[in-house]
Amino acid sequence: MSIRNVGKQLGRWATICGLVLTGFCLSGCRTHSPEQQSTEGPPGLSSSPDRGAEVLRVGDSLTVTFTDTPILIPPFEEKIKEDGTIKLTLSKIFTAVGKSRGDLEKEIRDFYVPRYYKYMTVSVKQVESTRWYYVDGEVKLPNRQIYNSPITVSKAIASAGGFTDYANKKKVRLTRVDGRTQIVNCPKALTKPSLDPEVYAGDKIYVPRRVW
Repeated sequence: MSIRNVGKQLGRWATICGLVLTGFCLSGCRTHSPEQQSTEGPPGLSSSPDRGAEVLRVGDSLTVTFTDTPILIPPFEEKIKEDGTIKLTLSKIFTAVGKSRGDLEKEIRDFYVPRYYKYMTVSVKQVESTRWYYVDGEVKLPNRQIYNSPITVSKAIASAGGFTDYANKKKVRLTRVDGRTQIVNCPKALTKPSLDPEVYAGDKIYVPRRVW
């Protein structure tokens, strides 16, 4: 066999081997590892729970409705109490604070079904208009303020521009949504955080005028 023919044969084998290797590489790229395959779910379904759901807080107003029951259950309009609870049908008390609306719906349904009802659909709706607190009296910007995170009396006053020159800082009145009141000594609260109570949605803060 001539040297020219040997060169042609080697060239053909090199081409064939190159095509085979390319095929293996392409098939390997399309193959998922076991770890990848185990984390993928069906189209349209999330592989992990929604961690961004907003949680409920003290003072939030909720409307809880019950449907698909053999008897009519009136909707409950409940404001989350300071202890974080609401009371629903059959005088059952549920802890709502720190849970998403979906988690609370599931917990409520799991309690009543099948213990009391064969079927039940629970819906929890949040009344957004209650997410305010109010600062009035001797502050620079008296008005309602958006409640979007935990806040104390002294910080709430700061959000309203701070005290005026005529404010009685030792007699600040905090009124809860259930009508209970307490007096806050703000100068002492600055040095002792335990004297600076937390403000909840719907609470009212009033700063009286100092008596000369």
